[in-house]
Amino acid sequence: MLSTNKDSVPYSLHCFIFAAMYALIRKLLFQMNPERVHYFAMNSLQKACNIPTLQHFIAQQLSIKDAALEKEVFGLHFKNPVGLGAGFDKNAVYLKPLSSLGFGFVEIGTVTPKAQPGNEPPRLFRLPADKALINRMGFNNDGVIAIQKRLADWKNSAHTPETASLIIGGNIGKNKHTENEDAWKDYTICFETLFDVSDYFVVNVSSPNTPGLRALQEKDALKKILASLQNINFGKSQPKPLLLKIAPDLTTEQLDDIIALTEEVKLSGLVISNTTISRKGMNHTAASVIEKIGAGGLSGAPLREKSNQVLAYVATQTQHRLPIIGSGGIFTGADAQDKFAAGAQLVQVWTGFVYEGPRIARNICESLLSR
Repeated sequence: MLSTNKDSVPYSLHCFIFAAMYALIRKLLFQMNPERVHYFAMNSLQKACNIPTLQHFIAQQLSIKDAALEKEVFGLHFKNPVGLGAGFDKNAVYLKPLSSLGFGFVEIGTVTPKAQPGNEPPRLFRLPADKALINRMGFNNDGVIAIQKRLADWKNSAHTPETASLIIGGNIGKNKHTENEDAWKDYTICFETLFDVSDYFVVNVSSPNTPGLRALQEKDALKKILASLQNINFGKSQPKPLLLKIAPDLTTEQLDDIIALTEEVKLSGLVISNTTISRKGMNHTAASVIEKIGAGGLSGAPLREKSNQVLAYVATQTQHRLPIIGSGGIFTGADAQDKFAAGAQLVQVWTGFVYEGPRIARNICESLLSR
């Protein structure tokens, strides 16, 4: 069970102090530009974790180890079921600090063959009244060659017990100016380049921020991409788990097509879900504010119910045989438990991390252990 007694007065006081400190820090950080503060915070944490004693202290406070949390999913061993979704560490720069924060797995990317700057800023917006974010980043990343080198260096570096057990997923996409009929080539390049340095792969055709990308979720276009990747994958001595990340805005007919395709091309699982283009559930933010922000994918609390509905539908239709990573609106252990109840085997946070802070993975794990 837990290495610290969460029912003891000192531990409870410690948690209260940590929560109060983060609430104060968050208030200050939320006065800054969201994208800039992301890099400021992660670079600061990176510097702290480059000092071994500080890294050990951070890991001791924010990580949790318990055999009851461990899971075997699509052939991989996860130290716990709480991961960080793609988009947070696009370029595989922050693996050391993220592993120290207690995540069982981290998904890097989305990675494209060529480096690209993404969409023009501002492109990331907080909506704190609704505990939400809107982003239209546009697959900004350093390109697959640079990211492959970072992952190779990470794999070959000396590891602490915390960092050695981190599962890394490679989330792959296409460049903005690649025509959809040639998209399969971009996914193939990323898959082959990252094959030896990623533990599993996620095909991202569901971001709303690359023009025309979501059209690749249609059955014929998607089959061409996935079949090409699996043809390479199954030719390897040890194939890697290949998953597909889907949007929460698909129709039932589209979901049924994807379910059929997962069986046809023998996918290892699904990630449900990406951000939504809908603005439903935004009950506490002024319509004028939402309208001014404009286009982008909505994540956070307003996405929770919609993503859970899609997750439950797919899990039921596949008779819970297809592993699913649940994503969308996870802030607490109860939110994570709802995903598991709907049919997920693993969960990913992103927006919840922004609002709940660096203790989110431990908080969720502690909540799961208490049930």
